[in-house]
Amino acid sequence: MPSALTGLALALQVMACLAINAQAQIKRLDLVLPTDNRALLEGRPEDFYQFIDRTVDGVQTTPWEGGQFGYVRDPKKLRTGETLYARFHEGLDIKPMRRDAAGEPLDEVRSIAPGEVVHAATESGRSNYGRYVVVRHDWGYGPFCSLYAHLREVRVGVGMKVAAGGVIGIMGYTGTGIDRRRAHTHVELNLFLSSRFEAWHDGQFKTPNFNGVYNGMNLVGLDLSRLFLALQKNPATSAAEFVTQTEAFYRVAVPGGAPMELLKNYPWLCHEAVPATPPSWEITFSGWGLPVNVKPGTRKTVQPVLLWVKPSTMPYYYQSHGCVAGSGDKPVLTEEGAAHARLVSGDFPDRVDPQPPSKEPAVRLREAGAARR
Repeated sequence: MPSALTGLALALQVMACLAINAQAQIKRLDLVLPTDNRALLEGRPEDFYQFIDRTVDGVQTTPWEGGQFGYVRDPKKLRTGETLYARFHEGLDIKPMRRDAAGEPLDEVRSIAPGEVVHAATESGRSNYGRYVVVRHDWGYGPFCSLYAHLREVRVGVGMKVAAGGVIGIMGYTGTGIDRRRAHTHVELNLFLSSRFEAWHDGQFKTPNFNGVYNGMNLVGLDLSRLFLALQKNPATSAAEFVTQTEAFYRVAVPGGAPMELLKNYPWLCHEAVPATPPSWEITFSGWGLPVNVKPGTRKTVQPVLLWVKPSTMPYYYQSHGCVAGSGDKPVLTEEGAAHARLVSGDFPDRVDPQPPSKEPAVRLREAGAARR
């Protein structure tokens, strides 16, 4: 190899060579649902998703649709007459199948695939997730992390191996803003963004991070309900394929010298040859910040720059998880959008003096925490 290659370029080229031989190592997903509730796969979503409480125009409702993945919460009526759902929900809220005489849920919560427990939050008050467990899975193309929140009991510990369908806890309603009526299992399947997350967090916020690198902000989810349904039609579907086929919403350029741990973990996100030292990297994101494509850029930059956003008649802020503001032909990358791009690319210092968060990211933090419930 030419000595001019950067460490990242060398790593990517080695990974590309290994990928050919690694095809035999790729494992089928064979996901299983995390509870006994199978209504999603039986075409009965209203029996699968837990409802949310919603008041619109003075009318109180309990729509099950709010338990789905996506922009399904906080409807806003625009001047155009269109309705926009302003709050994103990054998981699936699965309702219980069994309760005791007092109404307490009894459902076991199980791992959706074989893996290793990498985080077990047993104190309910240190996250909007309440008590939650993260399991790391390896299907042959980088780490994927499933997350199970609002548990009444955690029955596993860090380092334990679990099988598909292995019990990890009991359904509950721990966490902020959930009561016994709405007891449910919140489940996600995520990409892992950065092993240096704690340094990024300390540079963004003064609030403590009780959950290390398995803080929800360092895990960005794919649409797990659609993946379950896709696997039902085609069992050969891979998580990597599913991620890269997710609809793109905006693209950001970051400095070419960024560490790009993301690509080291998920080299399949890049479909182009990697030069020794690219002027920049272009990261394409879904509407909720999931990286779906990475490529070398031709434009040199020293900070995150918005390159493209999918045209829309609605405000971009409510379609990008707060990462893009403006509307029409005047999109703007927000402070939070830049911070997210830095986290994904690794373009941030290892140690910085914590700064008070700006108003916009603080709003996003509250919304993100609530949206995960």
